[in-house]
Amino acid sequence: MRGRQVFFETLANHGVDRIFGNPGTTESPLLDSLLDHPQIKYIVHLHEGVATGAANFYAQASGKTAFVNLHVAPGLGNAVGAIYSAWKNNSPMVVTAGQQDTRLRLRDPVLGHDLAAIAAPVTKWSVQVERADELGPILQRAFKIANEAPAGPVFVALPIDVMEQETNVPAGRPGHSFTATRPDPAGIAAMAKLLAAAKAPAIVAGDDIARAGAHQTLVKLTEKVGASVWFEGLRGQNSFPTDHPAARGTLAFDATGIAKQLAGNDLVLMVGGPFFEEVWYAPGSPFAAGTKVLQIEAAPSRLAYNFALDAGVVSDVGAGLEALIGALGSREVAGAKQRSDALRAQKEADDAAQKARVEKAWARTPTSMARAMAEIRAGSPKDVVVVDETITANLDLFKTFTFAGPGDYYSGRGGGIGQGLSGAIGVAVAESKRPVLCISGDGSSMYSIQALWTAAHHDLPIVFVILANREYRVLKHNIDAYRARFDVKSNKPYMHMDLSGPTMGFVDMAKGMGVAGTYVAKSDDIKAAVAAAFKSGKPHLIEIEIEGKR
Repeated sequence: MRGRQVFFETLANHGVDRIFGNPGTTESPLLDSLLDHPQIKYIVHLHEGVATGAANFYAQASGKTAFVNLHVAPGLGNAVGAIYSAWKNNSPMVVTAGQQDTRLRLRDPVLGHDLAAIAAPVTKWSVQVERADELGPILQRAFKIANEAPAGPVFVALPIDVMEQETNVPAGRPGHSFTATRPDPAGIAAMAKLLAAAKAPAIVAGDDIARAGAHQTLVKLTEKVGASVWFEGLRGQNSFPTDHPAARGTLAFDATGIAKQLAGNDLVLMVGGPFFEEVWYAPGSPFAAGTKVLQIEAAPSRLAYNFALDAGVVSDVGAGLEALIGALGSREVAGAKQRSDALRAQKEADDAAQKARVEKAWARTPTSMARAMAEIRAGSPKDVVVVDETITANLDLFKTFTFAGPGDYYSGRGGGIGQGLSGAIGVAVAESKRPVLCISGDGSSMYSIQALWTAAHHDLPIVFVILANREYRVLKHNIDAYRARFDVKSNKPYMHMDLSGPTMGFVDMAKGMGVAGTYVAKSDDIKAAVAAAFKSGKPHLIEIEIEGKR
């Protein structure tokens, strides 16, 4: 049996039915064998970063291990940023790249380099297969490591000659391992005692809750103790219903900001995430003095990583939340009803404030972000899946759309831009029964605009909405923050942050890649344009003129 046969049998054994890739010469053994394996579909992309970005979101949306195939050193280099994002998203992913013939190693061949070294900083494990006998075992180990908590990408280099070598070592296959951990009863008892005594508890919901399908369990716990619920500053999925009275919104990106948001809480329970990912340095703790801090994580490496804990438990997050509910008993937790009533009143006040904000901005020209989100929502199907890279329009998106739980919302982590358009490809491949809406800023979209061609090529009915304010708005906000934080006295203009001269034409770009497009300058036309795009059943791009930084 040749190495390439072992390769495909190993993929089949692990349930791989999609390969996200950008083809090249060293990938010839894989490409030439695809017709022999019709159960595996190749999703072709024009850029390695787009292929990897799509695979990242595919892993999130499908719950499967995504498989990527790239092209030698420059191709892998093109994908490193997207691999980093998958690492931050904790996406189980096996990334491979064709490598030059090992017999050329000492001749410095064209496109040759140490691929494993390139990928190592942004993966859980990085290795090159040196002989066909290693292919099955290495791929088997790669799938295992990619899925161990916290999940993430691994990398395997595949030299072209190794793929053609003969071997008697069979294909790798997954082991039937039951790895969900049960919580330590003593730890759960300690947590329950502290929760029952808290006067103002808060919960920070990480992405692992969504991955575990434990969002409804979190709702039960929240209502039992009368806790408020916050999301991380960046989140890849939705772990708690955003229209629930306890949902308070998104945490800030610095310790001082988080401390202000949690100032009224005497206990904070963090569940299933890397707490916290900050953008700006601020001295001090995100927790007020005396606040009890609890944490539930599936991986020991995450527990108490940044903060000392009053109680921490390693457990499957769903099992941990269930155990905590059980430990609190059947009686009502003291003060829970009053806290829940107060949170409901706060939610109603927040909703009224957002309604007033939208009304105030309704007639502005160009269209305000608040109105743009309201009109996009009005034109979208009720069961729409949102892929989000709105950045500065993010808060308006969360206040306009309702995300009930996992599967309704996907976004990138790590802060790298360009994840939206590529990610929408992966979500559409994974989710064929629900309409997919991708909303992106204009600057962000240009990092993965080639994704439009893939949508057309594979006939993926994604509606891409580009919010065109002709600027890197987030950078303007951030330079304001930089000046304030470092006491830089300046009235200088924002240098190199405007996207004009020339103005980008997204409808024209879409047309050139086989995707129909609609340009919308008037607010009144947004809803109809979005509705028509979904009705077409084809990939469609809508460019909406929105206001810039005011």
